[in-house]
Amino acid sequence: MAGLAGPALARLMPAKAAMVRRHQARAQRWVADGAAHPDAAPVAALLPAASAPDDLQRATAAAFSSYARYWLESFRLPALNEFTLDRGIDVPAYHHVEEALERGNGVILALPHLGGWEWAGFWMATVNRLPITVVVEPLQPFELFEWFADFRERLGMRVVPLGPDAGREVLGALRRNEIVCLLCDRDLSGDGIEVNFGDERTTLPAGPAMLALRSGAALLPTAVYFRPRGRHLGTVRPPIDVTRHGRLRDDVTAVTQSLADELATLIAAEPHQWHLFGPNWPSDRIQSPSP
Repeated sequence: MAGLAGPALARLMPAKAAMVRRHQARAQRWVADGAAHPDAAPVAALLPAASAPDDLQRATAAAFSSYARYWLESFRLPALNEFTLDRGIDVPAYHHVEEALERGNGVILALPHLGGWEWAGFWMATVNRLPITVVVEPLQPFELFEWFADFRERLGMRVVPLGPDAGREVLGALRRNEIVCLLCDRDLSGDGIEVNFGDERTTLPAGPAMLALRSGAALLPTAVYFRPRGRHLGTVRPPIDVTRHGRLRDDVTAVTQSLADELATLIAAEPHQWHLFGPNWPSDRIQSPSP
């Protein structure tokens, strides 16, 4: 169903499709520019069926199909039992999460908008019995946000709206040695840290780096890829170095740049599963001034 929906949605939403096409063109450059991402090979090796670079029209339709699968799958999650959840995901490097929890400072899973992350969150909360906090963008109308928050809470996750109180809430979760999930490949507030993300300058949120530096929590770049026949592959990268070296602003910038490099590597492993539909680089806003 999702595969059929993708091309139709791309035709019905031409403005969104144009932005997705820009992002897919970027991701395909990242795939081709292997020297810019030296860690791409180990990640891609876990994805034997990963898509090769393709023409932009097909890549755009595939991104819409992937997003349709994300929503269809998410709506089915509350009805799945623990056995089905556990059987449907492999996380070869999950030891990074376990080792971080043993240190007692909490874990920050830093993810791009990629693949099926809701499955992994439900799996950790339901099968592994781990408390999960997710920071989400407030949606309008408010009733829609309430529905979405209630949906995730039924999956066993604690929802924190992005806003002035989010940092305090997240730090509290980390002090309790819990897991916090942050989608961080888009700077929603517009006041993030300027970095090289792929082959262009843009800003990414400072929150993951700031929270890790303040709390001592492990900062783990993570992605959850769709695989055939309803399966998933969770990739957890080694923790980013969050040792303090100088001024806080400089350390936040350095950590955010390291995270940007990791995010580009994770996206380049399976770019057609990148669910980014809005402007994310300055040149995107020049091309599309309307949000």
